[in-house]
Amino acid sequence: MRNAKITDSHLILSYFKKNWDFLKKWEIMREDKFFTLEYQLLDILRNDKLYRAGICYRFWIFKKEGQKIIGSIALNNIFHGNFLSCSLGYRLDKDEVNKGYTTEAVKRVIKLAFDELGLHRIEANIMPENLPSMAVVIKCGFQNEGLAKKYLKINGKWEDHVHMTLLNKNLE
Repeated sequence: MRNAKITDSHLILSYFKKNWDFLKKWEIMREDKFFTLEYQLLDILRNDKLYRAGICYRFWIFKKEGQKIIGSIALNNIFHGNFLSCSLGYRLDKDEVNKGYTTEAVKRVIKLAFDELGLHRIEANIMPENLPSMAVVIKCGFQNEGLAKKYLKINGKWEDHVHMTLLNKNLE
């Protein structure tokens, strides 16, 4: 798991092209330009700026054997000050589901968020029918704080999401 380098743009593009039919039911709608090398290169540069600003930490998950991207994980919307909070998002290759990769990645970013960034709260908003994703956050200790009606526009439709949170016990 690491930040993307410019040289990873072709791997990221391949990941999305391979997995888009699987991912699109959980993702925002994407324009055709998203599936171009140019867009992915610009996205790496945008994410690098957000990382340096401390607003978003996105990491790509690589298969241990070889140079293949199998997913990504991000701490988004990082707030400091009195809030000390962020949102968690992740996605995984359709062929790598239920192998523990996402759980391992979530545990690593929890450690980053709490131990290194000193955040108090991580939020994960998950569509109720996304049972594999729900299982990951429950395994990692997240608690259900309720249903957020029509919370995010996913694949062109406003969808309900279960609001899952994890608090940093060291800051209570």
